[in-house]
Amino acid sequence: MEQLLLEPTQDLSMRFNRIAVNTISEKNNNTRTVRYIAFTDWGNPENTQVVICAHGLTRNGRDFDYLAKALQDQFRVICIDIVGRGQSDWLTNAEEYNQPAIYLSDIKILLTHILAQYQQPIHLNWVGISMGGLIGMILAGQDLPIPIKSIIMSDIGPRIPIDAILRFKRYVGEDPKFTDIDQLENYIRVISAPFGELTKDQWRHLTLYSACKYSEGVYGFRYDPRIAINFHESFEHDIDLWPFWDQLTIPALVLHGEKSDVLLPQIAEEMRIRGPRARIIKISNVGHAPLLVNEEQISHVKGFLLKQIQLHKNTK
Repeated sequence: MEQLLLEPTQDLSMRFNRIAVNTISEKNNNTRTVRYIAFTDWGNPENTQVVICAHGLTRNGRDFDYLAKALQDQFRVICIDIVGRGQSDWLTNAEEYNQPAIYLSDIKILLTHILAQYQQPIHLNWVGISMGGLIGMILAGQDLPIPIKSIIMSDIGPRIPIDAILRFKRYVGEDPKFTDIDQLENYIRVISAPFGELTKDQWRHLTLYSACKYSEGVYGFRYDPRIAINFHESFEHDIDLWPFWDQLTIPALVLHGEKSDVLLPQIAEEMRIRGPRARIIKISNVGHAPLLVNEEQISHVKGFLLKQIQLHKNTK
């Protein structure tokens, strides 16, 4: 079935971009395949205070529209569609979705692209929801074209409980089709109920930018269902990523969904006393994950980032 991207009216304060990246296939004599990753770009492109936003497992960069609008006067905000999601290309070989190096390499290429636009040093902050937080956590300990100076992680930590993994396994990769956009929205409201209470406009926004219209007239999700390859293997234990967290020394903020089954209270508490010793903010009546679309959650993020600007000025 031919896919027709459903693209609602664009915000005039946002720029849409795509850049070419290479996938190096380990199973095909290290051949390179060119593909494109997409991102939105908000705020003054000359602003050296840069925020990169990375979304959750099946989501896309347009989830950050509300946050980006709130930040764009003080920051340049770049919201990426991770490979296989949103308007970024899908991988030819589905097994490569299970290679973390591809996700990390894409971000490094994006950082190199951004760096080439500046003559002055850049102060880079990372905001990641769920999977996006993990990507940032791993990258922050690496040698990057632009080092990450602070990190915000929404409802994710360096230990992922097996029960949450098994829950993801039950629904990720399903590829349901819907007769109209309202039917798709109703489905999203059900599976995304842990996001908490959203307004009618917010649910519609998430739906429109999650939607892909097929030539047959039906609607589906705008991500490659083969990303579920990550969950095809047998899981018996929690995923332990503590070494990546423990090596960090940058300022860190963690938003913890009160009802989350992914970031458990005991893990959040350990994040407060280990590694970068994050500030933990509990978000009431929300599970996995705080989506950073309402005023309360945005204010926590914005307050933390503005503090980083002041700290950066004080160290000059």
